[in-house]
Amino acid sequence: MNIIRNQSLKSYNTFGIDVKADFFYELNSVQELNKISSSEVFQNEELLIISGGSNLLLTKNFKGFVLKNNILGIELIKEDENDVLLKVGAGEDWHELVMYAVENNWGGIENLSLIPGNAGTAPMQNIGAYGVELKDTFVCLEAFEIASGEVHSFSNNDCCFGYRESIFKNTHKGKYIITNITIKLSKKPLINIKYGDIKNELHKLNITNPSIRDVSNAVIKIRKSKLPDPKEIGNSGSFFKNPVITKAKLEQLLKTHPDIVKYPLDENKFKIAAGWLIEKAGWKGKTFDNYGVHKKQALVLVNYGGAKGNDINKLSELIIKDINAKFGIRLEKEVNVI
Repeated sequence: MNIIRNQSLKSYNTFGIDVKADFFYELNSVQELNKISSSEVFQNEELLIISGGSNLLLTKNFKGFVLKNNILGIELIKEDENDVLLKVGAGEDWHELVMYAVENNWGGIENLSLIPGNAGTAPMQNIGAYGVELKDTFVCLEAFEIASGEVHSFSNNDCCFGYRESIFKNTHKGKYIITNITIKLSKKPLINIKYGDIKNELHKLNITNPSIRDVSNAVIKIRKSKLPDPKEIGNSGSFFKNPVITKAKLEQLLKTHPDIVKYPLDENKFKIAAGWLIEKAGWKGKTFDNYGVHKKQALVLVNYGGAKGNDINKLSELIIKDINAKFGIRLEKEVNVI
C-alpha cells in the first residue's frame, strides 16, 4: 500500500484549492479498503473521504489521512420488461453514469445530467436538478463502517433523504465509506419537463415529444450556458441551498418583491431561488482579487486561480449575512467546508 505523505489536494477538489494532506491514498476496491483500514494511519489519524471533490471547500491543510474513493464498476443486477437495477461503484463519474443510462434508453436520471461528482457522493446530499432527485431512483447502498470494519446496507428509507440531505450529512457523517449504490431505471420512462427552462429549450428546438436523450441534451445545454466548467474556473456548482419558507413569509416578501422566484412544495411551503436572492442583493458578478461570485449564476462562488478556501468561505458568510438582513431568510451552504 503506497500511502503518500504531504500530498497536494489541488487536483482533487473542483475548487482547485491548493492545500496538502499529511497522508493520502487512492482506494480502488473494497479489498483494498479492508487492508488499508487495519493500517496504523487509518486507525490513528483523522480521516477525510473524498471522491470527485465537487462538493468540497478546503480551507486549510488537512492534518490527517485523506482517502480518495476510486471504486469503479457498473453492474446490471436485475432486469425485466419495465425496469433495470444497476449497481454502481462509488468512484464512477456521475455524468458518465447518466450518459450510460441515456445510451441504453433507461430513464430516471436524465434530468441530473452534467452534475459534477461521483456516484458515491450522490446519496450523501441527495443530488437533484430540474424537478428530479436521486431518491426518486435510489434503491440502496453499501457502506463500510469505519469503527467496526463491517459493511452495512442502507435502503432508500434508511438514508432519510431530504432536500440536499441524507443521514450521511448529519447523524452518520464521517462514520461510513460508501462503496456502491443501486438505482432503479425505467425502460418506459415518464419524461419530466415541468421546469420552465427545459420546456423553453425544447421549444427552441421544436421538440414536442421529447425522448430522455432530448431532455438530457437540453439540461446539458442549459447548465453549460449558466455554470462555469470546473476545469476552467474553480467552483463546486451551487454553493447554497434554495431556502424553504412558509406561505406567510412569502406573502410578506411579495409586497416588496413581487418578482421573487418561487416554487410551491405544498400549500404552506415554498422553495425560493437562492440565486435570485443573491443577485437581487447585488452580489452577482462581484470579484475580490482572485475569487468571487460568478457573473452568470449567483449561486456559484468561483476561484479564478490561486484563491484560498478561507477567503471563499468568508465571502459565503458575508452573502449569508446580507441576505438575512435584506430578506429575513438565512441561506444554508450546500458545500461541505473543511
